[in-house]
Amino acid sequence: MQRRKFLRTAGVGSAAVAASATVAAPAIAQSMPELKWRMTSSFPKSLDTLYGGAEYLAKVVSDATDKKFEIKVFAAGEIVPGLQVVDAVQNGTVEMGHTASYYYYGKDPTFALGTTVPFGLNTRQMNAWSRFGGGEDLLNDFYKGYKVYGMVAGNTGCQMGGWFRKEINTVDDLKGLKIRIGGLAGQVMAKLGAVPQQIAGGDIYPALEKGTIDAAEWVGPYDDQKLGFNKIAPHYYYPGWWEGTAALHVFVGLDKWNALPKNYQEILRAACAAANSWMTGKYDAQNPKALRELVAGGTKLHPFSPAIMEASFKAANDIYADIMAKNANFKKVYDSMTAFRKDEVLWFRVAENTYDNFMAHQSAANKL
Repeated sequence: MQRRKFLRTAGVGSAAVAASATVAAPAIAQSMPELKWRMTSSFPKSLDTLYGGAEYLAKVVSDATDKKFEIKVFAAGEIVPGLQVVDAVQNGTVEMGHTASYYYYGKDPTFALGTTVPFGLNTRQMNAWSRFGGGEDLLNDFYKGYKVYGMVAGNTGCQMGGWFRKEINTVDDLKGLKIRIGGLAGQVMAKLGAVPQQIAGGDIYPALEKGTIDAAEWVGPYDDQKLGFNKIAPHYYYPGWWEGTAALHVFVGLDKWNALPKNYQEILRAACAAANSWMTGKYDAQNPKALRELVAGGTKLHPFSPAIMEASFKAANDIYADIMAKNANFKKVYDSMTAFRKDEVLWFRVAENTYDNFMAHQSAANKL
């Protein structure tokens, strides 16, 4: 008797569970709508890490939503030119874009702070400031004036100082030098007497080859090697003091972002964070091999002289003071970043730098 009663009760319970599942299914479906978005990149497909970061991000979103939220990635030039990504997102041509915020410096210098500025943060410090130092919130307060929402979604790490046809030993050697470099870094170079040029990535090689420019900066060994700059300009300088880090952003149209279901917003945030880690890790893994190959092929590696570094640092800070006197947005974000940098530099001096310097010494002494 007890067994029959139990089976009857269990049957009722099972039916109730099945019914509740049937009722709940539409609600679940509603929270996971099918979306097909387009994301335009600032980079060509040949740059498999910069462009590849966007593809990786799209795959994470697709996998996390069982292909309910699909993002198709387009290389620079397929929908809009690489330097018009924010414009395309802003005007609704595409739902989202993957780019470097500092490409839009011409709209407002504050855009540069989303990627990097000369003598700014390093990569880990940038991540820390963005997530825990208020950086992302401050930048999005600024970005909303352009009807976009931004999230960090990639980083190249510290970049190289570029390729030069001749050696650069003193500040005077920069005078009259035509160099492919833009934004705030270009302003610093101009203050030191150089002649900055704004040239798209695909046009750098022919400009160097023809002598239209004397030098060019791009990214680092892995990407630079692909573009073949070493065949024309044998002197490779470091560090890229104008890019101690270089954060990339995903920009989403503000209306599109606000209309996304909350779970999709969080999935997209997680995908951006995953792409950020993926890109930084890949560059750290690939750059050493590429640098060894470049040096073995005849590239002459040089550090910028202390005199050039000091002069550049002073020029950069003079420029920041001028901008802050005229631009409240820039001042608000820059003040936050530099206050954060002050504490970070002290911490890195205690632990990170001490450890890294010791290990570098051991490597130089052939103990590794």
